[in-house]
Amino acid sequence: MVNGDLTLPPLQEGLDDVTASLSSWDTYVVRSAGRLVGSVRGRLDGRTWEIGRLMVAPDLRGRGLGRHLLEHAERVAAPEATAYRLFTGAASTANLRRYKRAGYSVREVLDGPSGPAVLTKPRRG
Repeated sequence: MVNGDLTLPPLQEGLDDVTASLSSWDTYVVRSAGRLVGSVRGRLDGRTWEIGRLMVAPDLRGRGLGRHLLEHAERVAAPEATAYRLFTGAASTANLRRYKRAGYSVREVLDGPSGPAVLTKPRRG
């Protein structure tokens, strides 16, 4: 358990929560031979494109799929978005490193056992 906390929102979502999110988030998935192997979602919050629930099947990590999903989420952002925002656990050092390589900066760490860390990136072009 990287963040030492099982109360992280992704770990608490039930089927009803996931179903409800489909009406307020644009959700993108990657399948291989019918198997769900990755997903990411995005939505506009003011002028910020919020990226959430980026996930890759554990046996496929390290192959660039997460980077591809993040880049896709950025590409499909609403035209009026001027920045991107995402969240990760404050102790998720591998995630923080990946997001920093992709141009994100930690803006703040929220209260709670796991943070979370809030990262942002200006939208260019």
